[in-house]
Amino acid sequence: MNINKLRLVRPIAIFALFSLVFFTGCTKQPADDGVIRIGSVAPLTGSQSHYGKDNDNGARLAIEELNAKGVTIGGKPVKFELVSEDDQADPKTATIVAQKLVDKQVKGVIGHLNSGTTIPASKIYYDAGIVQISPSATAIAYTKQGFKSAFRVMTNDSQQGRVLGEFAVKKLGAKSVAIIDDRTAYGQGIADEVEKAVVASGGAVVSRQYTTDSSSDFTAILTSIKSTSPDVVFYGGMDPQGAPLVKQMRNLGLAATYLGGDGLNTLDYLRLAGKDGEGTVASMPGLPIDQMPGGKNFQEKFNARYGPIQVYAPYAYDAVMVMVDAMMRANSADPAMYLPEVAKTQYQGVTGNIAFDEKGDVKAAAITLYQAKGDKWEVLEVINE
Repeated sequence: MNINKLRLVRPIAIFALFSLVFFTGCTKQPADDGVIRIGSVAPLTGSQSHYGKDNDNGARLAIEELNAKGVTIGGKPVKFELVSEDDQADPKTATIVAQKLVDKQVKGVIGHLNSGTTIPASKIYYDAGIVQISPSATAIAYTKQGFKSAFRVMTNDSQQGRVLGEFAVKKLGAKSVAIIDDRTAYGQGIADEVEKAVVASGGAVVSRQYTTDSSSDFTAILTSIKSTSPDVVFYGGMDPQGAPLVKQMRNLGLAATYLGGDGLNTLDYLRLAGKDGEGTVASMPGLPIDQMPGGKNFQEKFNARYGPIQVYAPYAYDAVMVMVDAMMRANSADPAMYLPEVAKTQYQGVTGNIAFDEKGDVKAAAITLYQAKGDKWEVLEVINE
């Protein structure tokens, strides 16, 4: 290189280095402001918003209590912030809001509510290394994927479906069962498990029908089912469809016992179904609220702050507490640091003792069966798994 070119290159190189240092210094870097952001995802609008707001409020109550108590992680005081997102119970929207939370650099996610939204979102969180704890997704497929970042604090559909199927045959004395599901990951998943359990218990599945989670007219399905004269009709889905379905059953003169999973076990179902919902039997993973170790105290606090519990609020509360407990034991809110501690959890929560198996499922759990009587769900039986 000749001397003139060398004289030209040196100033350019020096300017480039100066520019790199200057602009890097001026670029706003993520501040260590002592705020730990935790995502919460559920349907906050639409027909399932009562479930979603219940979850979000359960998580929010936990955040408020942690901040009021004061938490130190790694020797520094921290504050928690709940970043709520609405997935509208839609799988496609769920992946969009999941990526949004990744971009916001949340340190963990509580959710999603539905299995059909939790499963596709879990891949995004796994790829980003973000811990996810669902309070309510029960589909077996969620933790079967092998994502080490995925956990749930509620019993899965394998346990719940088996209990429901066995109850139909052995306790209700059903010889014939008709099954309907809404084709979602939750609805189809629990219906499949009920079908297996009915057959294994000596009953017969005389009809297997399908609908969607946005349907409102079930006349054709129920007319077909009526011709088989079932003793029990099981519905795998949520209350926006479950309530009109039972009303149409009764209008057609179908007198079979109506059976459902936790998707029906809500106050909204009782309101929407009215007198036609009388006698409905529905399950709920976990103990009745007044039998949970911290249930009565939680119910008082939640009711005073947000009103009656719909379904999953205690589990959303516990999911936050389990996540923060792991951060405290790891002395870090970095997901890579506290993820191993989540897997080793031994936490006494509102809902009971929480520990996870190798897949991320809660180890010990109960299933409670309820019956609709008037404007209440009355406990029929508690089955410890």
